[in-house]
Formats: sequence, C-alpha cells, structure tokens
Amino acid sequence: MSTINDISATARQELAQARRIVVKIGSRILVQNSGRPEMRRIRSLVRELAKLRQTGREVVFVTSGAIGAGMEVLGMKRRPTNLPELQMAAAVGQSRLMTRYDKLFARERCKIGQVLLTYDDLKHRSRHLNARNTMLTMLSAGVIPIVNENDAVAVDEILAKFGDNDLLASLVVHLINADLLIILTTTDGLHEPMASGRSRRVTFLESVTPKVLAMASGKGSALSTGGMATKLEAAQAVAKTGAAIVIADGRQSGIIGKILAGEDTGTLIRPAADQCAESLTGRKRWIAFFHKPQGALIIDDGARRAIGRDGKSLLPIGIKKVDGEFETGAAVDIKIADQTLIARGLVSYSSRDIRLIQGRRTDAIAGILGAANYEEVVHRDNMAIMNAADA
Repeated sequence: MSTINDISATARQELAQARRIVVKIGSRILVQNSGRPEMRRIRSLVRELAKLRQTGREVVFVTSGAIGAGMEVLGMKRRPTNLPELQMAAAVGQSRLMTRYDKLFARERCKIGQVLLTYDDLKHRSRHLNARNTMLTMLSAGVIPIVNENDAVAVDEILAKFGDNDLLASLVVHLINADLLIILTTTDGLHEPMASGRSRRVTFLESVTPKVLAMASGKGSALSTGGMATKLEAAQAVAKTGAAIVIADGRQSGIIGKILAGEDTGTLIRPAADQCAESLTGRKRWIAFFHKPQGALIIDDGARRAIGRDGKSLLPIGIKKVDGEFETGAAVDIKIADQTLIARGLVSYSSRDIRLIQGRRTDAIAGILGAANYEEVVHRDNMAIMNAADA
C-alpha cells in the first residue's frame, strides 16, 4: 500500500512533465521594504524563467510590483490607502517595471509581452476570449506573457487586489489550461503548528480543506496584500482543473529548477482526485471560475440528485432558500443545506422572483410571475458542476 510519502514523491516527480507553467512572484520577493527593486533576486528569477522557455516549455510570468515601483519613483514611504494615489503609483510604476523586465529578458534572448488584466476583463465573455487567444498566440510564438493586474484602471480590485495577484494567477491557469502553478513567496510553504510551540513545513497536501485554511496566517505587508490564505484559496481553485500547485520560497537560489526536478521544497498541492472541473471547457469553465457569485441557492436532495446524477437543470421546486440579492443573469452558487458547494450557474430569474417561485412546480410560474419566460431557474447549459462527489 502506498504511503503519503510515496504519493508525495511520485507527485513531485510528475512536475517534470509540466509543459505549460504559470509562475507568480510576489511583491516582497521583487521589492525591498523601501520600495526599491531587489535587482539581484530579480535577475536570478528572470534567468530561471528564461531557462524554462529555452527548454521548450511555455511560461507565463504573473508579476506584482507596479505600485511598489511607482512608490520608488514618487518618493512614497508607505503604500497609499486611497484609490487615486494607488492608481497613480501603479500608472507610474507599470512602465518602469516593464522596462526593467524587457532589458533583463533581452539579455537572456527571450521575447516578452505585457498583458494587463482586471477581473471585469475576465468576467466579460468576449474580452475573456480575446485575452485567452492573445496569450495562447504569444505562447505559440515563443513569447513570455508578463501578466499583471491593471491597477491604473481597476476600482474595487486595487483595494482588495487579486490577493497580491494570487487569484489572478489562478485565473490565468484556468484561462490557458496550464499544467502547473508555482507561487513564489517569502516562506517555504505552509507551516503547521507543533506541540512544542514551533512549526513545521507541510510538504504535501492532497487537498485544501477548511482545516488547512485555518492553519494559514499572515495578511501581507506594506507592499503586498496577499497572505498564505489567499495562496491556498488560489490553489484550491486550480486543483479542481487538474493542475498542480507549488508554494515555495522565491528567495532560494534556483528554486524553480528545484521544483521541476522533483526536490522536496515548498508545499505541493496535487490536483483534485475527482478533477470534476477538468472536463469543463470553454463557456462552463468561464462560468465556474471567472464570476464572483452574487448569491446562493440552497437546494434539496431531489434537486441535488437531478443535477449531479441525471444531468438536469435546476427547477424552482428543488430550491429551499435564496441567499443574497441579484438580478437575472447573475452568477450564483448552488449549495445543499450544509453549505457544500455543488455547482455554479447563471440564473434565469432575479432573487426576488426566485423567492416567489421556490418550491413550486414549473406550471405555476406564469400564475405567480405573470409570465413563464423559462422553466428552469438555472439551465444546465448555464451551470458548471464544481463538486461531482457531492452532487
């Protein structure tokens, strides 16, 4: 019988097979506390990324640091807290950041291209497809896309950020169907507390559970907004699609090469065992991962079986409760009574109308609402199953 150590060792050896890799490097790796760039480390990481590309792999580099670079130029000692100053720092710093990368990658004979994204870009279907097609074309041409959040125009995201671009990196994995996500930070992975009061590195995780999330601590720093919790949440989403994730110390020399060589470094999160979302392609993947749910529908056991076992749409009769306020077309989570997430979908009715028809047969909709535009609250074509084992 295989032990957890055997499974971990096998999973690490399989990382060498990854052909399309997303590498996210956090602000605290790239920028000093003063806001000045950590050039020696940046040069080293650029060489590693270039080496990956030169060995035939496709590489996407998700970077933070535009605001920090702008702070340096503007003489700011602390990260701004109001939106206009944050956007100003980002606008000033972004060109400086890319100029730096352009020079460093050119020395390694690698071509790069800038891709600036916001959550709205990825949620909007046509812009989502444009971003995907652009990045895939860049990769096929041997260009390394350098991805950052478009802080200069983002509104709510710039204050909450994408979790220091952790969430952004996970969305890029979904966008281009990557095999591996490497998140480089200032710790050597997740740590769990020991009875002695010290902690030890968690080398391998089968999955990201609520217990695992509870171990995460840290809220980032003056120059970054992400903590271990955001990294684990990003890993949780990525694992559903069949990609592996490694969270490791970006200050360690040769760290990317060590990860791909199967060395025991950082924390490895393996792809989800059922990989139920791996089969999601195109539009359903977009529904599953690129929308912020505006509410939730709590369903009964009959609806759960109809959705999971029989591949049916969600009808009003199976809905027990509506959480949140939302309009027609909004993305919502579909859950069972214990709050387990079953699916995510786009609703055919507003929260107000769903409350009026929940628990009722479809032939009663017209009499209640005055018209029955749809029989389904969430049509199967507008639904992505998130947890096949629980559906």
